[in-house]
Amino acid sequence: MATVSSYDTASGKRWEVRYRTPERTTTRKRGFTSKRQAQDFAATVEVEKMTGSYVAPSAGRVLFGDVAEKWIASKVNLSASTASRYRSALDVHILPAFKTTPLADVTRERLRRWVASMTETSSAATVRKNVGVVSQILDQAVEDSRIVSNPAAGLDLPRIEHEERRYLTPHQVDLLAKAADGHAVLVYTLAYCGLRFGEAAALTVADVNLDRGRLRIHRSATVVDSKVVVSSTKSNNGRDVPLPRFLAEMLAKHTESMSPEQLVFPDSRGGHLRANNVRRRWWNDAVKASGVPEGLTPHELRHTAASLAISAGASIKAVQRMLGHSSAALTLDRYGHLFDDDLGMVAQRLHDLARPHST
Repeated sequence: MATVSSYDTASGKRWEVRYRTPERTTTRKRGFTSKRQAQDFAATVEVEKMTGSYVAPSAGRVLFGDVAEKWIASKVNLSASTASRYRSALDVHILPAFKTTPLADVTRERLRRWVASMTETSSAATVRKNVGVVSQILDQAVEDSRIVSNPAAGLDLPRIEHEERRYLTPHQVDLLAKAADGHAVLVYTLAYCGLRFGEAAALTVADVNLDRGRLRIHRSATVVDSKVVVSSTKSNNGRDVPLPRFLAEMLAKHTESMSPEQLVFPDSRGGHLRANNVRRRWWNDAVKASGVPEGLTPHELRHTAASLAISAGASIKAVQRMLGHSSAALTLDRYGHLFDDDLGMVAQRLHDLARPHST
């Protein structure tokens, strides 16, 4: 049990609490101006010890910057691009604000002021990502018994304005592929298979199974600090993507003289494609010449693939597997509105089912 005792100072009598920590070491807290304050603290410590929520006062004195560096060093399962994004968020936005701040002083009020300040100069998406990184760091601090709770949990954050996604029709895909000329097969692959650009850049001939009509997607080529890094896919899980027969025939011709280890879509030097180079060298010209929506990006062909698959009758689960989403809920959140046309079909089928019984 904790004990309360007084001691004299130049400013008058003060009170201290001596108690044992959960590790059974003796410590004390001094400076209480009344015996009642000291007794309240002692009672709180005993309750925290019994409920497992005790945090040593010294634990919160460690600097946020030190905790952040240990956190990012422990993230051994991140992809190269995600690790780079976290590092950038720390260096540009987070550490300048909190590096030398004791962990216990990273309060909810201080975080709210930081969010408000960021919102003045950064996009809503950037603010949300930065707060997400801080929240992960503080979650680990809670797990390590450095703080009692995460002050970043449930903060009010700026709302991301919804941007209407654009989807090409099959005819528009044909126009874009024609304008892309020698890169037509890449355009069709992105538009009908839903690959992320980095996944298409890492695709090798060995990943193309023409007999089964499948692409094996298990790597991604991403530019990190001006260098191409090949790693696992975003979900860290490989997947098989179906090939329409017309595209399988195109890929068969496109790869017929290639060896299995070669890239299906190499750059002019045989290395991995870089999205920025592709857009500058031929993509933007092809978009303009084809008459498809202005400013269309390669990633928007991934949305097109989802739209075309749904139009062809694919279920939400099949679209999830094709795109490599972590859950069907994520796919439904992004593309669920494309299934609205199915409601009319369901109503008609229910009518047809009930009609024999209603006459």
